Amino acid sequence: MVGYDPKSEVKSISAVEVAVAGSASGFVTRALISPVDVIKIRFQLQIEQLSPRNPLAKYYGILQTAHRICHEEGPTAFWKGHVPAQLLSVSYGAVQFVTFECLTELVHNATSYNTRNCIVHFVCGGLAACTATMTVQPLDTLRTRFAAQGEPKVYRNLRHAVVTMYQTEGPLTFYRGLTPTIIAVFPYAGLQFSVYNLLQQLYKWMMPSEGRNAGNVKNLVCGSCAGVISKTLTYPFDLFKKRLQVGGFEQARAAFGQVRTYKGLMDCAGQIVREEGPVGLFKGLSPSLLKAALSTGFTFFWYEFFCNLLYALKNTGSTKG
Repeated sequence: MVGYDPKSEVKSISAVEVAVAGSASGFVTRALISPVDVIKIRFQLQIEQLSPRNPLAKYYGILQTAHRICHEEGPTAFWKGHVPAQLLSVSYGAVQFVTFECLTELVHNATSYNTRNCIVHFVCGGLAACTATMTVQPLDTLRTRFAAQGEPKVYRNLRHAVVTMYQTEGPLTFYRGLTPTIIAVFPYAGLQFSVYNLLQQLYKWMMPSEGRNAGNVKNLVCGSCAGVISKTLTYPFDLFKKRLQVGGFEQARAAFGQVRTYKGLMDCAGQIVREEGPVGLFKGLSPSLLKAALSTGFTFFWYEFFCNLLYALKNTGSTKG
């Protein structure tokens, strides 16, 4: 289903329908995983060691962080920045899947490569993600700012955030952290698509045809495994991105502990290793893996679900006609 397959009937759906399926998948997934994402961002931005033995550490565990956020800021804090996050997810899902489907179809039409090949999926998935990232990076920066701010709030709403950031920091601030994002997103998304494809093929090889009746569960499990593997291998770059995105936002971070200013990607990486040690590169990994398993699993699950739904509706309409 994911990626062009000339043998698949569902490939008769249009690019617009692919965009709708990608957007719907992003929307549902974002609503479900937002609390985990907020916890992950809080971990990534904390300078102090994530340990209960550190008296200066505000956050040090998933359950402890969830309880503290809920106690101090209320349950709605888990959906801080949800509007820009939803705009990001809907836009990203549409651009990524449309680009991926178009690229794999191009490979099929213009080359002799098999579009179900894992390497093809790795390259096409990486390029599709880079395209989507360039498109939605400003929304990702806004989402991070909202999720990172405590009380009192620096930004009242989305419009206030855009105007304030533009006036005080300039238009380029919306692309803070773009370099580590692009460096990380190509292998991350490439691995997501290629591992998902590999696991799907492995399932078909291991499971006899008469036993393949749990397609939705299979898609969810394969997507979750793909998310965990790809996130683990590319995690430090996600940390760099988050640290760089809150540059110029130090006053709102004071309530959470120490703050740092970074001159760029290499300076950010160097400071983290010097001050926080190599383990600092993997701060927030546990909620990130939880988020990666849920988000990637749900993304592929819902994308395949909506593609099949749109195909069924289209087929039903043509039959009645």
